[in-house]
Amino acid sequence: MDMKSTAEKDTLYFTIGEAASESGISAKMIRHYEQVGLLKEAARTLSGYRLYNQRDVHVLRFIRHSRDLGFSIKQIDELLALWQDRGRPSREVKKLAQSHLNALNDKIRELNAMKSELERLVNCCKGDARPDCPILEGLAS
Repeated sequence: MDMKSTAEKDTLYFTIGEAASESGISAKMIRHYEQVGLLKEAARTLSGYRLYNQRDVHVLRFIRHSRDLGFSIKQIDELLALWQDRGRPSREVKKLAQSHLNALNDKIRELNAMKSELERLVNCCKGDARPDCPILEGLAS
């Protein structure tokens, strides 16, 4: 891509609806990400409408993908800072990602334990017309 094409893309502006469509993030969430500081405040038209450039949409896609992977707002803020710092060592990024991966693995273990217990309770219940219920007894114990 030549410099003119890059410059033209950088000056292309999107309304909040268009930025939402381009990034896969709702307009409401875009406003929220601006409010919490993940996205710089949008330029405004004279009538007050928000305008986003191609870089803003690229940041929004980064945020969306990070959210899809379960990163918190705080973690995404850290990831954005690392992403925008070309001099950062990759070990900092890996450390943050590894920490999140460890937390996900812990959560998966917890969910599997919950699932196993609930399966056990469901399998103990006959689900018939009788009032005694091993599920409720198990929850009460």
